[in-house]
Amino acid sequence: MAESLLFSVADSFIGKLASRVLDEASLALGVYDDLRGIKDTSSLIQAVLLDAEQKQWQNNELREWLRQIKCVFSDAEDVIDDFECEALKLQVVNTSGSIRRKVRHYFSSSNPLAYRVKIAHQIKDINARLTKVAADRHNFGLQTNYSDICVVQKRGLTHSHINESDVIGREHDKQKIINLLLQDGDDTYLSVIPIVGMGGMGKTTLAKSVFNDERLGEAFQKKMWVCVSHDFELKHLLVKILNSTSDSSPNTFQQENYQNFDIEQLQNHLRNTLSDQKFLLVLDDVWNESRVKWEELKDLIQCANGSKVLVTTRSHTTADVMCTTNTSHILQGLSQNDSLSVFVKWAFKEGEDKKHPELMEVGKTIVQKCGGLPLAIRTLGSSLFLKFNLEEWKFVKDNEIWNLPQQDDGILPAIKLCYDQLPSYLKRCFACFSLFEKSTPLFDIEVTAFWDALGFLPTPKQGENSGDIGKQLLHELCSRSFVQNFADGGGIFCFELHDLVHDLALYVARDDFQLLNIRCENIRENVRHLSVLENDLLGQISIPTGLRTILFPDGANNEPFLNTCLSRCKYLRLLKMNNSRYKYLPNSIGKLKHLRCLNLQQNKQLERLPDSVCKLQNLQALNLIGCEKLQKLPNGIGNLIKLQELCITTKQSNFPEGLAKLSSLEILVFRHCDSLMFSFEGIQFPKLKLLSFSSCGNLKSLPFHIIRNIESLVIHNCNTVILSMGDNNNEIPNLKLKLLSLEILPQIVTFPQWLQGCANTLHTLYIENCENLEELPKWLSSFISLKNLGIENCSKLVSLPEDVHHLPNLERLDIIGCPELYRRYQPEVGQDWYKISHIKHVTFELQESED
Repeated sequence: MAESLLFSVADSFIGKLASRVLDEASLALGVYDDLRGIKDTSSLIQAVLLDAEQKQWQNNELREWLRQIKCVFSDAEDVIDDFECEALKLQVVNTSGSIRRKVRHYFSSSNPLAYRVKIAHQIKDINARLTKVAADRHNFGLQTNYSDICVVQKRGLTHSHINESDVIGREHDKQKIINLLLQDGDDTYLSVIPIVGMGGMGKTTLAKSVFNDERLGEAFQKKMWVCVSHDFELKHLLVKILNSTSDSSPNTFQQENYQNFDIEQLQNHLRNTLSDQKFLLVLDDVWNESRVKWEELKDLIQCANGSKVLVTTRSHTTADVMCTTNTSHILQGLSQNDSLSVFVKWAFKEGEDKKHPELMEVGKTIVQKCGGLPLAIRTLGSSLFLKFNLEEWKFVKDNEIWNLPQQDDGILPAIKLCYDQLPSYLKRCFACFSLFEKSTPLFDIEVTAFWDALGFLPTPKQGENSGDIGKQLLHELCSRSFVQNFADGGGIFCFELHDLVHDLALYVARDDFQLLNIRCENIRENVRHLSVLENDLLGQISIPTGLRTILFPDGANNEPFLNTCLSRCKYLRLLKMNNSRYKYLPNSIGKLKHLRCLNLQQNKQLERLPDSVCKLQNLQALNLIGCEKLQKLPNGIGNLIKLQELCITTKQSNFPEGLAKLSSLEILVFRHCDSLMFSFEGIQFPKLKLLSFSSCGNLKSLPFHIIRNIESLVIHNCNTVILSMGDNNNEIPNLKLKLLSLEILPQIVTFPQWLQGCANTLHTLYIENCENLEELPKWLSSFISLKNLGIENCSKLVSLPEDVHHLPNLERLDIIGCPELYRRYQPEVGQDWYKISHIKHVTFELQESED
């Protein structure tokens, strides 16, 4: 429930009231005492919120009191943000003097008297409302607690990864499915084998274990993995299957894209790709119950060569529609012994369970409550890791939430309980996941930008930024098994949510957050954060005025809806319009003075942005990647003084005016800026962490004075860039790089010497399609922090550094499409296999033509 997020709301609101600019502005308006009163009263309310949140389920009046507090805090935050927005305008006014004099000047000269009267009245009204609701706290006998005592115990990230050691108690299931896949049958039709079970039962884990079994690699010429979820539209499925037929790249930035193909082209391409090949296709998480849709797809992949399809689904109807065998494989819960083994694996360090027999007795009861569900067992086990207090274990065992009725949508009391034990600052961040569709790959950059825009991030400590805080929170969620497939690409993280955890996010966030689809057309009362999945809904829904977030559906082109949204939702913090078809944005967008994040990625029809965008002085993230027709950035972009993330695609030829003023930038990405003439002379970007150039034909040289301080550098398809440092080519600068990605750079023959400067920091190195690269330098073996090394389609590269076995921390080596390297380092038989055999994860793949 949204009321469980109130402690975090109160905490961030109180922190906002401590702003120096706000103090000076309140003195200028004569409301200083009112703001101090609001802060003191908010602290009194916050002190009892943790106790109130725990007791609300037994007391309807208490729950209603929390709803009133939520309403007052929401209104108060809007008023204070509005006040702060106006006060912050002084930072772009070139007047001299103290902050206090600047504020007085602004409110006395630049702003109408009507605004001063209105904001003063609103602040006094909020103070009165808070005072009234605070007085009611004495009616409920609440205990005072000024700090959120829930602490997340961190553990190694490997505990959250899916690997064979995590597959416990499924040996029989795995062998049975492999036997079905390998058995001879009637090769005139496509054999389909469904795995059926409820969410969190381990269907996907089992399917992955089967999929990666060596015996299937020998039996099938091609293996494909497709996550289907609710999207069973034919074109989307064909695109996913085609993408899965391609060799995977270690680089998460570039993916094959068939989106512009029509169905006729897609089906021709797929049939040609699968022709005369015996394949295994896994369709993971299928919900479709329409036989017509399934037959339409099956006709296109039907092969008379013994190919097989493995399906995972929660729906028995789906299994019956798709199944060609006698029966589906029904995945049951784990046995008590296997369940206990899973629990012990996640709740204790190895062997430590034997030291705590009293905890194990309680643990056996907890495991029974999980009903054999692997995800529930793993999540509860993780929540108790490194906790040895018997009362904490009994709390998990005896908590009444176990007695809540099971929801139809698969919400499990076990997972809900673990959510209740999260620190309050993590609860709001977790609730934000409800705005994304299931099975959506997520990146920390986007998620952190969302959290930051909505004010969900704790205040950074000295030396930290919002990106650092976002990564810390993701690590905490990962340690609790709330996210999965968590991959570190050298400072850039990719992850997913299990469907069951996504269901939980929808459940706990349902008052404030809503994912609107064709099956749910009504917007709930008091929704503040809205994600619309269907374009057709834009003409049917009425937008609430209090929205702070709106995510438009792909393909949005409803101009009346856009105009209504911008005019009614004056408190928007987050606006995402990816893949829309708008040519222009209205000037009224400049009135969204609260806007922190504007994501216009892949708006291929967008030709210009109004200059009024530069009035958005609170904007922290602006994403224009893929806006292929965008003529130029708006004049005055330098006024966006709080901008931290800027991603650009533009036809502009001159360097964007005012870019040098953006001293708060942490992420700067240029993609498909072929006409842009780059000159970074005089530009510093002191806070920049990530710099990326992709398909920038006029990039001649790199800004080494900037590169010295960044952590991630990506250079992709920039054929004219010279990587050397010119006259200073022998200089070895001190670098902080953690991620370096070099892709489609035929000019590279050898590595430039200056890269030795990141020998102590580089975490991940990707080298892709550098067709003339002949050797890796000997000094690469001195990179003591290198964990991930990926090399793809570098045909002239014949060897790794002689001392590659001296890399102390190398954990993953992926080599794709490099036949000479394959022959030399081929597992078990290559002449130099012994030099890399100690690496935990080694992957070799050859292109089809090389096999």
